[in-house]
Amino acid sequence: MLDIIKNDPWLEPYSKAIIGRHSYYLKRLSELTKKGTIKLSDFATGHLYFGLHKTSDKWVFREWAPNATEIFLIGTFNQWQRLESFRLQPIGNGVWEVVIPLDRINHEDLYKLHVSWQGGSGERIPAWSKRVVQDPETYIFSSQVWEPEHKYRFKHTNFKPDTSPLLIYETHIGMSTKDEKVGTYNEFRENILPRIKEAGYNAIQIMAIQEHPYYGSFGYHVSSFFAPSSRNGTPEELRELIDTAHEMGISVIMDIVHSHSVKNETEGIARMDGSYDLYFHSDPSRRYHQAWDSLCFDYGKDEVLHFLLSNCKYWLEEFQFDGFRFDGVTSMIYLSHGLGESFSDYSDYYNADQDGDAICYLTLANQLIHEINPNAVTIAEEVSGIPGLAMKISGGGYGFDYRMAMNIPDFWIKTIKEKKDEDWHPTAIWWETTNRRADEKTISYCESHDQALVGDKTIIFRLIDSDMYWYMSKLTGSSFKVDRGIALHKMIRLVTSTTINGGYLNFMGNEFGHPEWVDFPREGNNWSYKYARRQWNLADDKNLRYHYLGDFDIAMINLIKSVPDFQNTPLIKIWDKDDDNILAYMRSDLLFVYNFNPQNSYSDYGILAPQGEYTIILDTDDKDFGGFGLNDKSIHHFTQYDPLYEKHDKGWLKLYLPARTAFVLKMCK
Repeated sequence: MLDIIKNDPWLEPYSKAIIGRHSYYLKRLSELTKKGTIKLSDFATGHLYFGLHKTSDKWVFREWAPNATEIFLIGTFNQWQRLESFRLQPIGNGVWEVVIPLDRINHEDLYKLHVSWQGGSGERIPAWSKRVVQDPETYIFSSQVWEPEHKYRFKHTNFKPDTSPLLIYETHIGMSTKDEKVGTYNEFRENILPRIKEAGYNAIQIMAIQEHPYYGSFGYHVSSFFAPSSRNGTPEELRELIDTAHEMGISVIMDIVHSHSVKNETEGIARMDGSYDLYFHSDPSRRYHQAWDSLCFDYGKDEVLHFLLSNCKYWLEEFQFDGFRFDGVTSMIYLSHGLGESFSDYSDYYNADQDGDAICYLTLANQLIHEINPNAVTIAEEVSGIPGLAMKISGGGYGFDYRMAMNIPDFWIKTIKEKKDEDWHPTAIWWETTNRRADEKTISYCESHDQALVGDKTIIFRLIDSDMYWYMSKLTGSSFKVDRGIALHKMIRLVTSTTINGGYLNFMGNEFGHPEWVDFPREGNNWSYKYARRQWNLADDKNLRYHYLGDFDIAMINLIKSVPDFQNTPLIKIWDKDDDNILAYMRSDLLFVYNFNPQNSYSDYGILAPQGEYTIILDTDDKDFGGFGLNDKSIHHFTQYDPLYEKHDKGWLKLYLPARTAFVLKMCK
C-alpha cells in the first residue's frame, strides 16, 4: 500500500484512483525513458536541439512545426527577406532545419520565422528562443541572437539551499526599484540583495522571469518560455544576480508558469505553424481558459512534455536556479480549473474531474528536477488542498517539497474585513495557521503579491487605510488606526511565521508595511509606474514609523533562525481562551504568548507551562518596534508550583499581558 493511503485512512475508499494515478505516472516515465534505459534528464534536452545554436563552424536552427508548408528564417542579417539560403527544410517528425554559415549571423542580430501553412502564413517568434527583445518605438518583439564573446561563468556551482527553515522573500525585479521605471537585474543585485541578506531571509522567489508581452500581467502570461525577460537586462546579468545571491547564502527560486500560455500569436507559441494542436488542446473548450484569457497545454502529448520538462532543466542548468514555485497548479489539476468548486469533501478530489495528464506532468517535473539537483526546492501554488501534493513520489505523492498554505492569507483578510477586534478568537487563529496535512510541508504566509494587487489591499492598508497618509510620521503624532495597525501587523506576522511546518514567505516591502497597492502601467492609470515600485526610503527614514515594522521583521526572522530546524520542532499549544483572546504555544524552549484583546490588559494572567524560569526575548510592544514598552524585559518569570500538575512537570506562569500585544519567552537552562 502506498504511504499516502497508509498515512490517511480516509483515503482508503479512493485507493483505486490514487494507485491508478501513480501507475499512470510510472507508465509514462517508462515510455519517456525507454523502459529505464535512459534518465528522464536525457529526455528533457529539447533546448539543446531546437532553436538557434552556434557550433565551431556554422549556425544550426531547428523548429517543430508539423503543420507548416514552408518556413524561412528572417532577420536583420538578411534584411527580413525570405531568402533561399535561409529556407528551412523538413527533416522528419514535423521538425524543420536550416544550416547557415558562421559569418552570416552575429551576436545581437534580431530574427523571426516566417511560417506558411495551408490557408495562411505569418511571422512567428521561435518557441525555443532564449532571448526576446522589444523595440522601444514600435513595441514589436523579436528574437535576438545571444552569443556574447564572454559568457558569465558561475563562481558558486555547488550551492545548497538552506531549508531549516526556508525563509522566502518574494520579489519582482521590475518593481524592486524606488524610481518610477522598470528595475534591472543589476540594480536588484546591487541594491536589493544586500537588504534581503540583512533582513535575514535565506531565499528569494523571483516572479516574471519568463518573457511576457504585457508587463502588467505580473509575468503570468508567458510568451517565450526559455527567454529571461529582457526588460530587466541581459541573460548574463541574471546569471550574475543568481551567483551573487548564492555568495550571500541566498537560494533563488523561480516562479515558473507551466499552467497556461499567452494566446498572442505574433509574440507567443500560439498557432506556431497555423494550428492550435501543436502545444494546446484541439478541443476549444479545453484549449481556452475563460478566466485567464489564455491557452491551456495538452499535457498528454509527448512533445508538450518534452517542451516543458526541457524548460525546467534549462533554467536549472543554464541559470543555476535552486528550484521552482509552480504557478496555477489547481488550474492544471482540474478540468474545471478549480473554478466554482467547493472542495469540501475528499470525493471532490477523485470525481473524474481531474486532468490525469496534467497530474502526471507535475509528477514527472518533480522527478526530473530532483534528479538533476537533489537539493532543489519545488513549491506548489494550489488552493484545493488535494492530498499528496507535497509527498514523495515513491509514497504515492506528486513530489513537491512544499505546498503554499493559501488558507492563511484568506483567513487574515476575512478576519480583518469581517470580524470585530474582540472576535479575533485564538482557537480560529490556531486552527488556520496549523491546519495542514501532517505528512506534507507547507509555506505559510500572511500575504503575497496576490493581496497587494490593485483592487485588493495589503494587510497594513486594510488596517490603517487613509491614516497612512497623515500619521505615519513621528513628527505629526499618531492615531488610533495607526497604533492598532502597527500592533496587529506585528502580531499577525509573528503567529504566522512561528507556527510553520516548512517555510515562511513575505512579499517584497510588505515586511515594513509598504503603503497602498501594486498597479502596473496600463491605459487606465496613464501608463504610470507610481504604484509599480517599492519605496525603500520609507523604511530607511527614521522619522517615519515604517521602520518599526521592518525592524521587528528582522528580529522575528533572526529569532526563527536561532532555533536549529525550527520548522521541525514540536508545536505544542499551551493555552487558548476565546473569552480573553489569549493564545500561547511552545516550540523548543520558546513560549509564544498573544493577547489579541483590543481593550483588556491582564495582570498576573495564569498560563500553565513547563516548570522553570523564563525571560522575554522578543516583544511586539517594544518601543524599538513602535510599541509602548509596557513590559519590563529585565524581569525573569518563574512558574508557580501546583500539586495538581506536579506529575506533568508544569506550573503557573503569572504574566502581565497588555492588550493587543505578543511576546516570546525563552526558558532559561
